[in-house]
Amino acid sequence: MTGLSTVLIVVGLFLAGGVYSFQKQQMPKSVVLLLAIGSAMCLAAGVLRIQGIWE
Repeated sequence: MTGLSTVLIVVGLFLAGGVYSFQKQQMPKSVVLLLAIGSAMCLAAGVLRIQGIWE
Protein backbone atom coordinates (compact mmCIF):
# COMPACT_ATOMS: atom_id res chain seq x y z
CA MET A 1 0.00 0.00 0.00
CA THR A 2 1.53 3.29 -1.05
CA GLY A 3 1.34 6.55 0.84
CA LEU A 4 -1.11 8.17 -1.57
CA SER A 5 -3.58 5.30 -1.44
CA THR A 6 -3.43 5.39 2.36
CA VAL A 7 -4.07 9.13 2.40
CA LEU A 8 -7.03 8.76 0.02
CA ILE A 9 -8.61 6.05 2.17
CA VAL A 10 -8.09 8.02 5.39
CA VAL A 11 -9.58 11.17 3.84
CA GLY A 12 -12.51 9.12 2.51
CA LEU A 13 -13.19 7.69 5.97
CA PHE A 14 -12.91 11.16 7.52
CA LEU A 15 -15.46 12.50 5.04
CA ALA A 16 -17.72 9.50 5.72
CA GLY A 17 -17.66 10.44 9.40
CA GLY A 18 -18.65 13.95 8.37
CA VAL A 19 -21.58 12.56 6.38
CA TYR A 20 -22.78 10.68 9.46
CA SER A 21 -22.32 13.72 11.70
CA PHE A 22 -24.02 16.13 9.29
CA GLN A 23 -26.92 13.73 8.84
CA LYS A 24 -27.43 13.55 12.62
CA GLN A 25 -27.37 17.35 12.82
CA GLN A 26 -30.14 17.58 10.19
CA MET A 27 -27.95 19.57 7.78
CA PRO A 28 -29.35 20.26 4.29
CA LYS A 29 -29.48 17.14 2.14
CA SER A 30 -27.50 18.77 -0.66
CA VAL A 31 -24.53 19.32 1.68
CA VAL A 32 -24.70 15.74 2.95
CA LEU A 33 -24.97 14.40 -0.59
CA LEU A 34 -21.98 16.42 -1.78
CA LEU A 35 -19.92 15.19 1.17
CA ALA A 36 -21.02 11.60 0.52
CA ILE A 37 -19.99 11.82 -3.14
CA GLY A 38 -16.58 13.20 -2.16
CA SER A 39 -16.13 10.43 0.40
CA ALA A 40 -17.08 7.72 -2.09
CA MET A 41 -14.70 9.14 -4.70
CA CYS A 42 -11.77 9.25 -2.25
CA LEU A 43 -12.41 5.71 -1.04
CA ALA A 44 -12.79 4.40 -4.59
CA ALA A 45 -9.60 6.12 -5.73
CA GLY A 46 -7.65 4.70 -2.79
CA VAL A 47 -8.92 1.17 -3.37
CA LEU A 48 -8.30 1.35 -7.11
CA ARG A 49 -4.72 2.51 -6.51
CA ILE A 50 -4.15 -0.50 -4.23
CA GLN A 51 -5.54 -2.87 -6.84
CA GLY A 52 -3.41 -1.32 -9.55
CA ILE A 53 -0.24 -1.99 -7.54
CA TRP A 54 -1.06 -5.66 -6.93
CA GLU A 55 -1.77 -6.49 -10.55
